Amino acid sequence: MSQIKERPILFSAPMVCAILEGRKTVTRRQAKAQPRSRADIGSYGKGQPFIRNPDVTKRNPECPFGKSGERLWVRETWYCDHSEVMTGPYLKPENLDISEARDDGTLVYAADGLTPYETDQPVWKPSIHMPRWACRILLEITDVRVERLQDISEEQAMAEGVGIEAIESFRATGVDRPAGFAFRDLWTSTGGDWEANPWVWVVEFKQVTP
Repeated sequence: MSQIKERPILFSAPMVCAILEGRKTVTRRQAKAQPRSRADIGSYGKGQPFIRNPDVTKRNPECPFGKSGERLWVRETWYCDHSEVMTGPYLKPENLDISEARDDGTLVYAADGLTPYETDQPVWKPSIHMPRWACRILLEITDVRVERLQDISEEQAMAEGVGIEAIESFRATGVDRPAGFAFRDLWTSTGGDWEANPWVWVVEFKQVTP
């Protein structure tokens, strides 16, 4: 039996919290190769779309995060108070029990907030440096598609894990799509260009046991 393919994916602390709380079940990531029109978007089957390469001699770009049934392990900001991990290259120490390390505070995550003890730790490790063994969130891809960023629906904006306070703030102004406006702000806060309305990979997922 072949092993299910896994790929890493980075999420910020607020988005990690949204995933853990069950509020985030989809992520949008700008496609590196932008279709010239919808005609450039094809599919090898459900959950396996591609963007047609104008050069027919080259491979059609597919979603770099995978397809339906494959998995994503979440990289987030972390810290492990173990001498072997502190010195790098972040290999799992033989004497480190992952479950116990999480329970006793040896292995901690920034998304959970700081306790007084953790405040004394020198530096959080960037998410890009998280090894697979330290991962606590595993996601199974349920669907992948390509669409324009601004085509997001209110339901999808909610599924992106936007903050309830942000939604209520926009709702108070009387706008028709408060979740959509909240997602727009979330997108631009990470350096994304909302006005450019790029084509994005839409990756839907569900949590599974790591």
